[in-house]
Amino acid sequence: MGLFDRIKKAFTGKDDEEEKKQEAEKATGESTEDTGEVSSDQQESKTEDASTDKATEDEQSGDSEAGNESDSQSESSNEDASTDDTVEEKQESEDESIKEPESNVEPEVSEKAEEKSAEDETVTDESTNDSSSEKNPEVEGSESTEPTEETSDEESETDTDSEKSDEEESEEKDVKEYDEGLKKSRNSFSARFNRFLANFRSVDEDFFDDLEELLIESDVGYETAMRISDELREEVKLENVKKRSDVSDVIVRKLVDMYDEEGKEEDNSLKFSTDKTPTVFLFVGVNGAGKTTTIGKLAHRYQQEGKKVLLAAGDTFRAGAIEQLQEWGRRVNVPVEASKPQTDPASVVYDAVQRAINEDFDILLVDTAGRLQNKEGLMRELEKIKRVITRELPESPQEVLLVLDGSTGQNALSQAKQFNETTNVSGIVLTKIDGSSQGGIVLAIRNELHLPVKLVGLGEQMDDLRDFDPEKFIYGLFKELIIGSGK
Repeated sequence: MGLFDRIKKAFTGKDDEEEKKQEAEKATGESTEDTGEVSSDQQESKTEDASTDKATEDEQSGDSEAGNESDSQSESSNEDASTDDTVEEKQESEDESIKEPESNVEPEVSEKAEEKSAEDETVTDESTNDSSSEKNPEVEGSESTEPTEETSDEESETDTDSEKSDEEESEEKDVKEYDEGLKKSRNSFSARFNRFLANFRSVDEDFFDDLEELLIESDVGYETAMRISDELREEVKLENVKKRSDVSDVIVRKLVDMYDEEGKEEDNSLKFSTDKTPTVFLFVGVNGAGKTTTIGKLAHRYQQEGKKVLLAAGDTFRAGAIEQLQEWGRRVNVPVEASKPQTDPASVVYDAVQRAINEDFDILLVDTAGRLQNKEGLMRELEKIKRVITRELPESPQEVLLVLDGSTGQNALSQAKQFNETTNVSGIVLTKIDGSSQGGIVLAIRNELHLPVKLVGLGEQMDDLRDFDPEKFIYGLFKELIIGSGK
């Protein structure tokens, strides 16, 4: 099952095949509705006839039983008339009437005796229990432990239910945040897509030219647009699509499933130190992309999780960069290793690494400069910082995270190519996506660069920096087109 069908089934309970099957069954049911009514009437008439026959049989059997009883009564009366009452019979009957009270008395006496013996046994049992409880005082204690065990089981079940409900609430919150955060991108893409479909007449070369223009405008990338267009040329013809809705399904399914196929080997999780040495995340990217804000939000997350976090102010040339990071440190109650402006960034990072090792910090987050107007000098500076970190901590940095402003579209893709050539980027942090209509850049990043997006900014609040979830992101980006506008 592809990503398109997985998302649709997760949020609607059924995929396309199940929907088509239900529609076919519904159509079949409507066509056979009249036949079903006739058969039910016939069934009711048969049932009524059967019940009538049964009632007749019961009446006949009742009459025959009544006749048999009358015959037996007449025979007994004749026998009584023919037999003379003798004196001996009268005496026997009188003797029997005298003996009947005696037979009635005996059961009463025996019942009283049984009750008395039962009472004696009860008293004996109670005395025995009393004596045994005195000898074994632990008996009452052992009996009282059973309800406690049951209570503990009930409490554990309650705790499990609460944990499940917490997980469900967290899941619903994540889905809602992706839904809201990608609203502008979704509406922008949907508007372009609806304009494209409004001009749909037939699947010809003009159709594919308009499709390519739509995808490029939606920031999915030039290469991705060309590839999708080429692959759809055959698929649309094979599907023999004629309706506008069929065209929409084929295109969106191809977009989503291609994104899923390209990311099969992709790992969107953040990597941490495997031993007791500090984990180091090195943040790179152009000025204004949101590096410092991302570092502050991530520091808040780990500090809330009980980890010991240190920040390094490696952007020593941009005016106010050091003060900005220090302000974030105060806000989230995390220390910052900093020096004077214009100081060599590598020396600041070296001091931060030494402090992290000596003071047993769990995580070190390193800020860096991002002056693309001096590209060669910037890249040499980043290479030097990375060498300093690796020399002191051979397994570090665990992550080199490129921070991209999601609102810059194709410019973000160009930045990713430049930084990846020098710093060997391990993952993308996509910021400001909630205020942008260019969320389609995620498809281009995966399809053209094969770099995993690891974090995404879905709002301005402290907790709005989320771990990237590809399925929730695609759901937020193509929601109406996948599950239908009425959902």
